[in-house]
Amino acid sequence: MTIILGISAFYHDSAAALVIDGEIVAAAQEERFTRKKHDSAFPSMAIQSCLEEADIKLSDVEHIVFYDDPVLKFDRLLKTYLAYAPKGFGSFIVAVPNWLREKLFLKRTLKRELAALGGISSSEIPTPTFIKHHQSHAASAFFPSPYNKAAVLCLDGVGEWATSSVWLGDGNQLLPQWQINFPHSLGLLYSAFTYYTGFRVNSGEYKLMGLAPYGEPKYVDLILDNLIDVKDDGSFQLDMSYFDFAVGPTMTNAKFARLFGGERRKPESDISQKEMDIARSIQMVTEEIILRIANSIHRDLGVDYLCLAGGVALNCVANGRLLREGPFKDIWAQPASGDAGGALGAALSVWYETLNQPRRLNGDTDAMQGSYLGKKYSNSEIKCHLDDVGAVYTEYKDPELMPMLAEIIDNGNVVGWFSGRMEFGPRALGGRSIIGDPRSTDMQSTMNLKIKYRESFRPFAPAIKEESVSEWFEIDRPSTYMLFVAPLRESKRVPMAKGEEQLFGIEKLKVPRSQIPAVTHVDYSARIQTVNTKSNPRFYQLLDEFEKRTGCPILINTSFNVRGEPIVNTPEDAFRCFMRTEMDYLVIENMLLFKEDQSATQEDLSWKDEFQID
Repeated sequence: MTIILGISAFYHDSAAALVIDGEIVAAAQEERFTRKKHDSAFPSMAIQSCLEEADIKLSDVEHIVFYDDPVLKFDRLLKTYLAYAPKGFGSFIVAVPNWLREKLFLKRTLKRELAALGGISSSEIPTPTFIKHHQSHAASAFFPSPYNKAAVLCLDGVGEWATSSVWLGDGNQLLPQWQINFPHSLGLLYSAFTYYTGFRVNSGEYKLMGLAPYGEPKYVDLILDNLIDVKDDGSFQLDMSYFDFAVGPTMTNAKFARLFGGERRKPESDISQKEMDIARSIQMVTEEIILRIANSIHRDLGVDYLCLAGGVALNCVANGRLLREGPFKDIWAQPASGDAGGALGAALSVWYETLNQPRRLNGDTDAMQGSYLGKKYSNSEIKCHLDDVGAVYTEYKDPELMPMLAEIIDNGNVVGWFSGRMEFGPRALGGRSIIGDPRSTDMQSTMNLKIKYRESFRPFAPAIKEESVSEWFEIDRPSTYMLFVAPLRESKRVPMAKGEEQLFGIEKLKVPRSQIPAVTHVDYSARIQTVNTKSNPRFYQLLDEFEKRTGCPILINTSFNVRGEPIVNTPEDAFRCFMRTEMDYLVIENMLLFKEDQSATQEDLSWKDEFQID
């Protein structure tokens, strides 16, 4: 038995993944345990969780692999400083001591941390190996995919040097084709606009994407004429005189601000039509570049399938357009496309490329197990947790519980749903979700402002029975991981009145646009999750019961958390989030809790009072 532990850490989204004889056994992000969103710390609790899932000890692990090459990354740090010197000296002298103390000697750091975790001597820890950042991304995309041969496209901020890379996946090997190097980065370009519009880099990109449909593409030519030179094949080069990310802590500079007519929006201030138009413009530029790259690599490599990874692969709007307009027969995107997924890719790279093990495909089914790779809690464990916090609950068997939940949701209630193994990646996929009725005209605003405590414009995703997806949306295949946006079918739309068509910005949000307005964005699109009996039979059962009751095979599915916090991990996390929001019901496996039966603590009440939302 060959046991491989993959680790990503020290930048953002630390995670661990365990692969045993080629099977993905467990994977988890450290943030879920520490409750620090995008936690970059050594993933000791995530590692421990993976080991417990496999019922093994750290001393049983034969291969330990890190998702990045620290020497190459330090090489980039030095050469970037020399290229821009003396600019960036302040950032350089801040960064170098940390590198010399920890990151440059990462083998020693990893062995020390692992030895402390396992309670063993560092000499008993296998010497960690390193995989290049984009190779980790590529491996996470290709090896779990259902394809024997495919092009692989990785787009992110930056790894060591690579920011964009193309690979040919063939059997158990990944063959590099070409790459674009730092500072020329599509991911960092998008993050620069995230920063300029007042959102937080590395987490606010979702907001920028969600804001885009409210705007007009007024700045596309300005971006293409000044910031980025894009060739016909999709290769590109940034004009770095507009950006500061190579030399300092900010993404953009005064020249960038002058180009767009003023300083960046202050975080938490009102969002204006300008920010909406900028969001729409950079989204369109990003989509066009991705389409050009896809057409180029399809022509050069002559393959029918494409795999995606890297942070840009989480841009589900671009993915949806690529699926509809691109040249490939099908696309598979890694559900944990960001740095967390690098831990998994690193482990798989060792199994297939280093150890030269053959791949065993399972028809059209990928190897991610629905991305349900975290811990599952038993009913007995859950009851112990709930009893400890004095929760009032009732236990029901599924045949009784599911119709009851369908009725609860049909009556306009919001339900916290905690079921099965925790998801790996940024999306809640019916393991740790908040669910509601998509037919409600006010549910989007209610859930955003009273449950999620976030901006009212943020869209919600529909979870739909897989066999029903083509009836409701213009997509002819599964979207298991909520990574593709598709238009709603015309037959499900509600035509706008003449005056409503003239509305701009957030005013569009007030107009019901479809039979399922809570999950229909203002451009009649939705970020779809398809659910089948194999990937998540329990969530499918709930969808089925809701359809029997209402005729609608769809539920709102959003992540079980509030703004600024990671998705819940434990029953305690779920109960605390339930008590601190205006959710009506909570179901944790077979335990059903009604908010009015519970006694709020002073901590719950004061937490709500202190929470701020625009």
